[in-house]
Amino acid sequence: MKWRNLFKSPFARNHISDAASTKSAAAAAAATHRLYQVWRGRNIFLCGGRLIFGPDASSVVLTVSLIMTPLAIFVALVSFKLADLIGKPLGQLVPATAVAVGIFDVIVLVLTSGRDPGIIPRNLRPPEPDPAAGSLPPTRDEYVNGVVVKVKYCHTCLLYRPPRCSHCSVCNNCVERFDHHCPWVGQCIGKRNYRFFFMFVSSTTFLCLYVFGFSWVNLLLISRKYGYGLGHAVLESPVSGFLIVYTFVTAWFVGGLTAFHSYLACTNQTTYENFRYRYERKTNPHNRGVAANLAEIFLSPIPASRNDFRARVAVDHYYASAPSGQYYYSYSLGPLSSESKISFNSRGSLSFDMTKASFDLRYSGKRTSAAAAAAAVEDSSNDDFGDIPAAGGLQGALERCATQQPRHSIFEKTIKKADDFIEGAVATEFGHNDGAAVAAVRPHGRDFDVV
Repeated sequence: MKWRNLFKSPFARNHISDAASTKSAAAAAAATHRLYQVWRGRNIFLCGGRLIFGPDASSVVLTVSLIMTPLAIFVALVSFKLADLIGKPLGQLVPATAVAVGIFDVIVLVLTSGRDPGIIPRNLRPPEPDPAAGSLPPTRDEYVNGVVVKVKYCHTCLLYRPPRCSHCSVCNNCVERFDHHCPWVGQCIGKRNYRFFFMFVSSTTFLCLYVFGFSWVNLLLISRKYGYGLGHAVLESPVSGFLIVYTFVTAWFVGGLTAFHSYLACTNQTTYENFRYRYERKTNPHNRGVAANLAEIFLSPIPASRNDFRARVAVDHYYASAPSGQYYYSYSLGPLSSESKISFNSRGSLSFDMTKASFDLRYSGKRTSAAAAAAAVEDSSNDDFGDIPAAGGLQGALERCATQQPRHSIFEKTIKKADDFIEGAVATEFGHNDGAAVAAVRPHGRDFDVV
């Protein structure tokens, strides 16, 4: 044992470096989740956060089936027979073109549905209010090409939305250059995926017209070759008749969308702006001419996503840093399930234990009224198509909610039953109605917990 002391360092141990290493190890241990696992929106993530979909992502399967099923029927049962009727080499291009357009259609559909549409990162705390105003105004003015544009404050994301940004009530995210939420692709349409959405709609229109036209060509060639009438040709190839009807109905829908979005692209509008602001009646500050508008939308570089969904985050710090009045939650154990992600979007005095499915609701009159006021404010702010409430009316509503007593008949009945039970128990124990004894054991006011 003595030889070990010969190699012992004569210098004192560096406690500063030890403390730093301990702190870094604790920080690394706290960052146990990636951002997509604790994301407060309602998005669905696949491939470890590399693909982001909306909450209605299952509609993509329906959309693909509505496109690929008739296309497969056309290629298998119509196109090859039509190729024999047309002859080489033009006949071989009929199925090849249909397959190529179908594959391109599915690719742009995935690029539209499975990417970040332009989500604005949320703030953990609201911006500092102006000392002169004392509170955050519901709107503020910004200049776009020399025109004053009002931007709204988002009470959910705790930020002033950039121009042309809006909060999607389906995905619960603020999206840059928000166009609309498309249920057919299961995703918001914004700045980073609008061009792919336009390609998807236009290629689907072309595919419908392509199948519609060549189904008619197939019937005409059959009637000419065998001397049949058009009705007898439909009986000879009923698949062609079915595809004509199906693509005719579908082409009206997707063709109308293509025409409408072509108009929006030429005038540099979004669907939300077209229905909300009606630029025909006033100046559009974003319109720079048809050529410049089309170059901006389809030829400009796609900006990088503002969110690194695969970045590791310290969950305790991420959710503990919450502003007053906003009830966020702090987790540090176990993987996140769908139920825990639902609780991230809720507001109120609700605590969730990840190790067991139990909810504890602490009830008090003051907290209930404050939660009702916060819910009213958030509902009014999330409704992008509603009018912006005035600051005075909003402040008055909060003051009234703060002083108004809660009206919960279920709790009042519970209190009355509890009082009757206590009085009966005391009377049975002491043989008479002792008011002092009853008062001693009766709960005071509404300071109780419901578990």
